[in-house]
Amino acid sequence: MYCNVTAIDCRRNLDIGDASDKTIKTIIELEDGTPAWYEVVIYGGRTPTGIDAPGWARQVEELGAGEILLTSMDRDGTYDGYDIPITRAVSDAINIPVIASGGAAGPEHMFDVFVDGHADAALAASIFHFGEYSVGDVKEYLDDRSMPVRIVH
Repeated sequence: MYCNVTAIDCRRNLDIGDASDKTIKTIIELEDGTPAWYEVVIYGGRTPTGIDAPGWARQVEELGAGEILLTSMDRDGTYDGYDIPITRAVSDAINIPVIASGGAAGPEHMFDVFVDGHADAALAASIFHFGEYSVGDVKEYLDDRSMPVRIVH
């Protein structure tokens, strides 16, 4: 079965506005308790759109997207782990799979985004490109923690 995957790049935005601000924003509590919303960005994260990321995810699901590739531009390339708050918010807002992207430094981050972020899949690049981990290493780590992993023969 084939599906369309919609990529959503987003950034944290701490400007949540006030009562006069009519922009629809999903307020998400960050790890330290700070309220924020996540704004869809384009052109490699350089241009903000004013669009709420969870709201946009719901909209593209309604338009027929089969999966969402969600990249937190705040975490991309940082090795700080996936952006759990936005991943969980989007995953919980829609009924299609979410692929988390941005920030993986190792298999423990993938485990965290599955458990805490409710992601259905996790994308990693640098840890594989630079040989820090193999795909087998990640699968073994997840399997050791009773996470179901796809084994391709």
